[in-house]
Formats: sequence, structure tokens, C-alpha cells
Amino acid sequence: MMPSASAASPVSSAPTAVRGSWGRDLLLLTLALSVWFGLFLGSRPLNNPDEGRYTEIPREMAATGDYVTPRLNGVKYFEKPPLVYWLSALTFEVVGPLTGTNGVNEWTARFWGAAFALAGGLMTYAAGRALYGRATGWWAALVASSCILYYGLSRIILLDMVVGVTMAGALFAFIVGVREAAGPRRRWLFMAFYVCMALATLTKGLIGFLLPCLVAFTWLLVFNQWKALRPCYPVVGALVLLAITVPWHVLAALRNPSVDGLVWPGYAHGLELHHAGQDPGWMWFYFVREHFLRFTTTEHGRFEPAWFFLPVLVAGLFPWVVFAWQSVRHSLAGGWRERGRHLEAWFLVLWIVLIVAFFSKSQSKLITYISPVFPAAAVLIGHYLAKAWAERSGRGLRAGLWVFAGLVFVLAVAAAVYPLPAKQAALAPQLLPWRFFVGTVLAGGALAVILCLRRGTVRGALISLGVTCVLFFASANLVAGLFDDRSTKPFAAVLKSRLQPSDALYVVSDYAQDLPVYTARTVSVVNYAGELQYGIEAEPEKTASRFIKTAAFLVRWREPGVAYAVVRTAGYKQLFAAAGLPFTVIAETPRYVLVVNRSPNP
Repeated sequence: MMPSASAASPVSSAPTAVRGSWGRDLLLLTLALSVWFGLFLGSRPLNNPDEGRYTEIPREMAATGDYVTPRLNGVKYFEKPPLVYWLSALTFEVVGPLTGTNGVNEWTARFWGAAFALAGGLMTYAAGRALYGRATGWWAALVASSCILYYGLSRIILLDMVVGVTMAGALFAFIVGVREAAGPRRRWLFMAFYVCMALATLTKGLIGFLLPCLVAFTWLLVFNQWKALRPCYPVVGALVLLAITVPWHVLAALRNPSVDGLVWPGYAHGLELHHAGQDPGWMWFYFVREHFLRFTTTEHGRFEPAWFFLPVLVAGLFPWVVFAWQSVRHSLAGGWRERGRHLEAWFLVLWIVLIVAFFSKSQSKLITYISPVFPAAAVLIGHYLAKAWAERSGRGLRAGLWVFAGLVFVLAVAAAVYPLPAKQAALAPQLLPWRFFVGTVLAGGALAVILCLRRGTVRGALISLGVTCVLFFASANLVAGLFDDRSTKPFAAVLKSRLQPSDALYVVSDYAQDLPVYTARTVSVVNYAGELQYGIEAEPEKTASRFIKTAAFLVRWREPGVAYAVVRTAGYKQLFAAAGLPFTVIAETPRYVLVVNRSPNP
């Protein structure tokens, strides 16, 4: 007897329904996260030094058309590979003609950080759903997108968001891929593994493939999963990885040999040239100084204790860190004896532990280095919250919510009464409404969570947690710029109607990274080298006239022609008065003054 149509329809429609839910979910997430990461993106000036630096390099790429040799204020800058520079430069080139400008503004400069944050949220959803189901996917995307460090990285121009998302993409593709049977899906997942490693390598160097391979290899070794690796398409994958990463490295090496004309001067000779202030060439500088010496020495001045990243991880996961311990216990239920049942969860834990351990061992540490671990943590926490939400209970869930309520109440009090640092005391009147609003939001959030818990509605408490954090993060965007006194954007507004191509523009005893961005030109730098040292020494014949000492600057200030200078507020009067030089202050910020040597021509 043949089955009726009504009996057959649920079976035949199930795969279609699943495919449809994937499409709907990804569309809804894309819309929601586009608003979340795009809102207020251009609401504050570029921050110095990082945002100024990572906007100026692609601005110069777009202006010069040289996409091989990155330059910062006109000098070679080889600390990082060029993927993010390329993306931003192409954005400027596309947007420029549409707007009648050079396409450079705060929104376009920050676009790719927000775009990769969006991609990371979608990717975390997809991985969470593939590993643990649809509900986990939703929760994982929510957790990843609203961790304070992940969200913060989406608002600033750094390479860490891009490298974190691409490395996470490689690792997610690997763990989902080894679960797939041989076929097109598995092949595409492994191709994604290799492509994402290549993109991470083009973003921040060799860690882009070393760390994903370290995590994958350790998991295969510890849990004896070598059979699950077949097939992994290593030959095709290696060719894909090399095809993406090698061309720029070869071109950069050929175009930027050492002072001796050698592409590779050797380790010892390169070190001699480096210490002698001579150009050891791109290959030595990039591979030895920016990889080996950065990891093994304190030369870069970023030394921190070995435990540095532990509090960073805890604080960076706020607010969801209150469920971190419960999530690990839930995902690794049964412990080591039951490890065969939780191989995916062990992979995620290894991912977090190994990357944190790697950077903890490094002699160069910055808060943002551990960005690749947050998508993995989000899946673990999302897996736990999906179960807790469905069951509407759990001692661990309630305990985490009580901890959250206590934390935000403390933050509410701090926001309301904590005194500002002395150098920012002048901001008190401007910050008063914001402090009142944030204090009210946090205190109200704590109260809402407590009331929901007292009534036994943990879902309401979770919703209150989410709303509190959304309001807090969104409001922080509106005042974040007030705390940065290093922006020179106000000076650019003044110079817009004054500065002529023949006029000189100096920054004295400092380098304001955003000034070339806002003035759309390179500037001369007085008595400062810093991170520009390598580029200055690499092309002395091109840089000597723009990077000068104070004595030469004072001579030039007297010469015919109009000259402007950005000088530190503290001590600028003594600088000019001691030499008897004329100057007029035409703009001032708490950190800098903008002075001119004579009135410009009308």
C-alpha cells in the first residue's frame, strides 16, 4: 500500500525546511548585526596612534597606486602584511569618485573592522549550529557579537579583528570539516580552512597558519583522530595557501632588498645592519625582527607578565563570562573519561588554551592579541545557554545572573561617582548627563535581573542582561571620543581653508598619526622617529629633508613662506621664545597647539 501524500510530506519537506531556516537565520542575523556593528561607526574622530596609522597607510596606497610597499607618512612601513591596507585602499578608491572626495573618512576607514565582525558573528552562528544545533548557533552569534572586547574591536581600526575572524574561520572549517563524510561539502570546508589561514597570514604574518595548525595538530594527536583527517586535500590546500600568500611576499622582497642589494643578507649580517641603523631589507626586517625578535625579545617594548592574558580573557568576555565555568562543565560533561563523546568541545577548549598560552609565552603582548579565542568561547557559552534557555532553570544559570547583577551594580556606582583623572577633569560637565544615563541603565539592569530571578523567570533575567549591555555599549560610542585628547581633526578643519600645497606643515617632537589623514598629505616631522625609524633609514636620500632635528626646524621657521606646526601644548612657548621666533596660535586642543609663522596670503 502506497503512503498518502499527507504522510509523505513531512519527510520530503524536512530537508527543505532545514535549508530554509539556514537562509532565514543568516538573513536576519546579517540585518541585525549590520545595524549593531554599523551604528555610530563614524561618530568619533580617528584615535591615535593606531587608527591614524592604519588609515594613513591605505590612504597613501590609494593615492600612489603602490600596493606592494606599504608607506606611513611617506616612508616604508613593513611591520604587518597588506591585506587590511588593500581592502581599505580599494574602499577609498571606490567611494572617492562617488562622493567627490578621496573617500577617506571615519566610517570608510572603520568599515572593514565592522564587516569582519559581522562575518565573525555569522560564522560563529554557522559553526555553533553545525556542531550543536540551531539554538546554539543563535546564542553563539549573540555572545560573540556582544562580548565587550569583540564589540570594541569592531569599532576601531586594528588588524586584530580581521586576523581573529580569519583564524577562527580556519579552525571552525577544520572541526566541522572532519565531521563530514568525503564529498563536496567536506572538500569545500577544507578549502575554507586553507583560504582562511592564507588570509590570516596576509593580515598579520606567520601566526595566521601556525596557530590554526598548532590547534588542529594538537587535537588530532591528543585524541588520536588521525583517521578523521582523511581526506584533507593537503596538496591542493597547500597550493591554494601558497597562491594567495606568496606573490606579495616575493614582490616585497624583490622591490626592497638590503642596503647591500641582497634580498636576504643572512641573520647575523642583517642584525649588524639593523643595529647600525642601516637597511637590512624587507625580508630580514619582516621575518626576523617582526616575527622572531618580536616573540623572543623585549625589543618592541610590550613586555607583560606571563599571566597578562588571563584577566584580559575574563574581562573581554563580559558580560557572558559569568557563564564561562558552567559552559565548560556542561560541554565537557564526564571529564576526561568521556572525552570521546565531546571531541568538538575539547577542540574548542584546546583552541582557547593553546592560543592564550602561545601569546602568554611571547615577550610582546597587547590586549587584542587573543582576539581569535572569542568565537570559540562564544560557541561553548552559546551551547550552555541554549540548553538553559530551553529548560528555563539551572543553578549555574541563576548563579551567573546573580553575579552579573552584582557586577553591573558596582559599575553603575563607579559610573556615577568615580572621579575623572586630573587631565580629563575639564570634561566633567560634558560627561555628567552620560554618567547619569549609564549609571541609571546599569543600576536598572541589575534591578531588573534581580526582580526576574526573585520571580523565577530566568528568561526575563537573560533578556534584561542583553538589553542592559546593548544600551551600555551603544551609549559608550557617543562619548568615547571625548577621552582621546590626541586627535588633530580640529586642526585639519582650521587648515582646510588656509593650507596651500606650497606651505610647510610640521609636527614637532611627536608624530600625530591622524594629521596626514585629515590633511590628505604627508607631513614633516621634527625630532622624532619612533616606529618610522626603519623607513627613515631605508631611504635616507628621500627622507632627510622631511625628518629633521629641532635646530634645522628653527632655521626653516624663519625662511620665506608660510609654515604651520603642531606642537605639544606643554612647552611650545619656550620652544619659540628661546629662539626668538614669531608664531601665532590659530587652534588648540588639550594636547597640541597649531601655530603659524606668518599670516598666509589672502
